[in-house]
Amino acid sequence: MALLPNAETFKQLVDGSAAGPGPAAVRLLLAAASLPYAAAVAARNAAFDAGLLRIGAAGVPVISVGNLTLGGTGKTPLVAWVARLLLDRGLKPAIVSRGYAARRGEQSDEAAELGVVLPGVPHVANRDRLAGARAAAAAGADAIVLDDGFQHRRLHRDLDIVAIDATDPFGCSRLFPRGMLREPLGGLARAQAVVLTRATAITTARRAEIREVFAAACRGRLPPAWMEAEHRPVALRSTDGSTRPLELLRAVRVLAFSGIGNPAAFRSTLQSLGADVVEFVGFPDHHAYDDRDRQRLGDRAATTGAAFAVTTLKDLVKLRRQDLGGVPLVAVEIAMRALAGGDEVATVVAAAAQATSSRRPVR
Repeated sequence: MALLPNAETFKQLVDGSAAGPGPAAVRLLLAAASLPYAAAVAARNAAFDAGLLRIGAAGVPVISVGNLTLGGTGKTPLVAWVARLLLDRGLKPAIVSRGYAARRGEQSDEAAELGVVLPGVPHVANRDRLAGARAAAAAGADAIVLDDGFQHRRLHRDLDIVAIDATDPFGCSRLFPRGMLREPLGGLARAQAVVLTRATAITTARRAEIREVFAAACRGRLPPAWMEAEHRPVALRSTDGSTRPLELLRAVRVLAFSGIGNPAAFRSTLQSLGADVVEFVGFPDHHAYDDRDRQRLGDRAATTGAAFAVTTLKDLVKLRRQDLGGVPLVAVEIAMRALAGGDEVATVVAAAAQATSSRRPVR
């Protein structure tokens, strides 16, 4: 996906929005490429289910937060929500991730973002999540929140929470690269909890329909805990850590940009805040900004007469600037709030935090 112009372009290609003979031909090629991918996913899951592939324990309880699809599902605010539940119980959690797109010696995008909203919670990035979890436990963590861990089955976990984006729950109903699914919808049956993110973007009837589709795909083994949540903006944050009220964006001209998996959700957020988005610049997910990007964005902000350059917290922490072209740079900070089922998920998180199964040896 890094070779594509941005995540939105890829989404338009696989969901059929991009019309014409060229995109249609590309979709045929992607459909052919998805066949070996599907076979590899099925074989790997079957091997884990049968105990043919080894699973190791971290030595402390592990709670995984993952998803079925590529792109942004609102998972990072969910990771923060789970970590706060553990902190409220007097635990010392650590977050473990792969560290996707991190340069040597630097934090990953998610680690930097979580460092802002969860100061003091250690974050270990390691492509080998088992080794990373054990390192975090050895450093004093008594619980692990595994970020983006649903498909990383080599590390034993005491709870699997899967985030489903209400605005695109089924990943175009096709496996990557023809669609956005990492694995078939029925894979959700391995989880114990589901969080339907951005639920306020759809109707109550649509939420029920999504649940029914997943129940059918799971053949009656739908995870018992189901939570519906909203992702709501809470403040404008600057690189220096200061915050400003969201009302500053209402009815003012802004240059918006992002390098995330779901840019449409960010645009929708800005619209809900009443911002006048005079231009939106999309970058590939996990984009590493360079001086040319900063110059381009600064020029566009100045040319369009924008009062603010606005981005996501994930992008802000990589730019490390107070302004672009003299225009103030701010990020919209997003937090998650449970609408329904929050107590159910909090209960299974608490139970997992007391689990002893993660202390078993590697098998």
